[in-house]
Amino acid sequence: MARRHVAQKREILPDPVYKEEVITKFINSMMIDGKKAAAEKAFYGAMEEIKATGADPVETFKTALDNAKPLLEVKSRRVGGSNYQVPIEIRPERRQALALRWLIEFARKRSGKSMVERLAGELLDAANKRGATIKRREDVHKMAEANKAFAHYRW
Repeated sequence: MARRHVAQKREILPDPVYKEEVITKFINSMMIDGKKAAAEKAFYGAMEEIKATGADPVETFKTALDNAKPLLEVKSRRVGGSNYQVPIEIRPERRQALALRWLIEFARKRSGKSMVERLAGELLDAANKRGATIKRREDVHKMAEANKAFAHYRW
């Protein structure tokens, strides 16, 4: 870890279609092997599919992201020869990063023909508070709740 300097946050340009920075972050996270055009095609195709259901795609995306953001997580702390799972609050940047990562991970794991369909399905499920992404968030919260007794080891 750096002791002297804090890493500077890079300026991220908003995406060209919806003018949202978080969408650019999502597309960049989706990208594999530098193929940004393929990631954009899949994302914007999923947004079109969400629009076809009659919902506002940007609002659906933001709702899905907010529903997927975890509040607490557990971190391993070694105290007196024992490892404890200590629940800690998550910084806002990490919350968003985890939510983006989980949405992409579970969209890829879904069954379906194309990434467009899988991503649209996962975003709609997350917006409606169901699906694998929400289950992961609930599991993380459950683990933090179960280890609440060790919260005094936090520092």
